[in-house]
Amino acid sequence: MNIARLETILTRELRAVKRELEAYPDDASVWRVIPGTPNTAGTLALHIAGNIQHFFGSILARDGYVRNRDAEFARRDVPRQELLAGIDAAIASLQRTFAILDEETLRRPYPEQLAKRTVDTEIFVMHLASPLAYHLGQIDYHRRAVTGDPKGIDAVSVRELPEV
Repeated sequence: MNIARLETILTRELRAVKRELEAYPDDASVWRVIPGTPNTAGTLALHIAGNIQHFFGSILARDGYVRNRDAEFARRDVPRQELLAGIDAAIASLQRTFAILDEETLRRPYPEQLAKRTVDTEIFVMHLASPLAYHLGQIDYHRRAVTGDPKGIDAVSVRELPEV
């Protein structure tokens, strides 16, 4: 696996989460509930930040982050600045982790049981890109529904990929 390439993709998605949050007209709209949807953009942003910091920073880099998953889904009306700071912390966590991640570590079992299973670190790290992209899409649809703005924010932009 090319570790730097995976870092590029994950960081791109986190920067897109930030752009989505910044595209809301105000803090309240980030938390507006849409009937039939389980989460607001605020809840998803808290969850993304917690997920990345836990699985990368806490488990792989052992950086001391302590996750409160229940709070990710229970907190409300958190200001956008705090949500953005959480995403910045997730980006920093990724950077710290990828700075020490090597091929040998990737070949080992992931240090934490997942759904009572032992999985390969490499496949799990690759897997984490999928829920991140999924939640980014949920935020995008939430923003469009809340604001009535059909325009995208270039969320999964090819322009953010390195040129050869």
